[in-house]
Amino acid sequence: MTDASGAGMVSRRGIAVAAVRPVGDALAASIVLIAVGWALSFQRQIGLDLYPQQFFAAVLFFTLPLAFLTLPARRGRLRDTVPWHDIALAAIAMAALGFVGYGYPDLVLMIFSRPPEIWIPGLIILVLLLEALRRATGWALVIIIVAFLLYALFGDVFPGRLQGRPQSWQLLVGYMAVDSNGILGLPMSVASTVVIAFILFGVLLGITGGSQFFTDAAMIGMGRYRGGSMKIAVLASGLFGSISGSAVANVVGTGVVTIPMIKRDGYPAHKAGAIEAVSSTGGQLMPPVMGASAFLMAEFLAIPYSQIVLAALVPALLYYVALFIQADLEAAKLGIRPVPKSEIPKGRDVAVGIHFALAFAVLIYLLFWQRFQPERAAIWSVLALCATALLIGYNGKRPSLGSLFLSVSKTGHAVLEILLISAASGIVIGVLNITGLSFNLTYLLVEIGGGSAILLLALSALVCIVLGMGLPTLGVYVLLAALVAPALVEVGIEPLAAHLYVLYFGMMSMITPPIALAAFAAASIADAPTMATGWAAMRFGWSAYVIPVLFAFSPTLIMIGQPAEIAFAVITAGIGVWLVSSALAGYFSQLLSPVKRVLFAIAGLMALVPASAFEGAIITDLVGVLMGAVLMVSEVISVRRLAETGAAK
Repeated sequence: MTDASGAGMVSRRGIAVAAVRPVGDALAASIVLIAVGWALSFQRQIGLDLYPQQFFAAVLFFTLPLAFLTLPARRGRLRDTVPWHDIALAAIAMAALGFVGYGYPDLVLMIFSRPPEIWIPGLIILVLLLEALRRATGWALVIIIVAFLLYALFGDVFPGRLQGRPQSWQLLVGYMAVDSNGILGLPMSVASTVVIAFILFGVLLGITGGSQFFTDAAMIGMGRYRGGSMKIAVLASGLFGSISGSAVANVVGTGVVTIPMIKRDGYPAHKAGAIEAVSSTGGQLMPPVMGASAFLMAEFLAIPYSQIVLAALVPALLYYVALFIQADLEAAKLGIRPVPKSEIPKGRDVAVGIHFALAFAVLIYLLFWQRFQPERAAIWSVLALCATALLIGYNGKRPSLGSLFLSVSKTGHAVLEILLISAASGIVIGVLNITGLSFNLTYLLVEIGGGSAILLLALSALVCIVLGMGLPTLGVYVLLAALVAPALVEVGIEPLAAHLYVLYFGMMSMITPPIALAAFAAASIADAPTMATGWAAMRFGWSAYVIPVLFAFSPTLIMIGQPAEIAFAVITAGIGVWLVSSALAGYFSQLLSPVKRVLFAIAGLMALVPASAFEGAIITDLVGVLMGAVLMVSEVISVRRLAETGAAK
């Protein structure tokens, strides 16, 4: 069977992908447009009074069909037609979500009476959501969510503290589909508003030339120094990663440019892949977006988003300081020269793009001074970005109006995975609420830890890394914030420190073998051994394994405390990072002997300990700083003596 032109767009197998693509683009654009409309309160201006859950259902009304029309049933396989059964699944998903969204005010009152008009659409939505999630992310997160659902159904068979309240399946699926603690809950709230707005901002940066401007600026700033290619990768990946929703996507997006550049300068392939993987992963820990986790963290803790940003800033900067130092010392050790001048763009050409900074200035001003909601601030920043790009452009090019409109549908496609993960994460939260598992698990972890904060932190770090393996950023955080963070708070750790702690260790699963997705993605681009790249990434990213432990015991590193204490902690931590990074690189001003490497590491770790971590810690701090200063000076003097001896000869 063919279409009127005989082009074969319709067949028994389905409809050609090219014919379905406009429908997918329309669905993707609809997701973004209704999110922008909701953020700007258009529904109120036209006299439409809706529950937030009706808006979330409307977002899923477009999201699930988009998943079935664009994602093949077998991941990684290209298809030339969209099968009829996928078209049917898209239609069924729209019908079920349309029914729930339209009838929500009445349905929400009938959850516990379990009528068919709740559990039938609820079952459809639950099953189709899990299938769409499988297509988008693979089996890992689906298996975890199914395990939670099975616990909700059969919680009474578990022993001891893990025993839960069993639920009937009709109640469970209805609760998940309609209740504000289920699929239409907090994660979906954040993804449908804040995340979409910021991803739109990021997509527009790419279309208008903003991403190229920041890469060029990084090359001008770092290209003329030794190890410039590595430093460019660190800076560019950090900037891009801070607005990206995925560490792996960041590796792929920037790594195809930076990794060949690093290898060409003479770095071993596995180190080139490792530095890119660590830089990209760190972007998820760097404000303002932090892989969307920062916005969800603010909702979980019921504190302003700006407070999350300030708390995350110093640990993230220390993370990148450690990376920069190691990149510099590795270059010195290997004799890597700066990037050739011919490859560095001209400053006057790049200076034209300074207008891109205006969009960030608008964002920061509205967030911190005007106290706008993050999504509203992001949308005004988008408008500022579009205005300056159309008026000024970059590299002699200005985006067309058509390309700006295209960014809307491109954003819809980009947020598809995050929306599916967020909706599915609501299932985890729903199970924790309806079964009492959250309280039971918190009690169990505290009981295993014996009330010891140190033991519980170690146990929690292991749990975070294991649970984070194979999961995207937002899914990692939601899972750990619900399961692990409450146990840390129970033993006296500051709530904000506890949530940042689990985020850090959850993200470290991206570079921690045996399943280090970001490192393995970088290894494939670098054509390097995967495990060697993973172990090198752990070494480059060492600070992320240490700093969370420090701010868990002393929140001065997350800007909680007296100004003098905070300043002292930041300065000594910076010195400590320098010393430990030198020890790991095996180089300061010259190659370090094994004994010197150990001494540098000891001094650095002592300097890293915040003065308020425990009684007498200030002495540890000062001894570490003094010991480090002596070691550094002795190395500089040694190099000068060698140089003088060589000159005399």
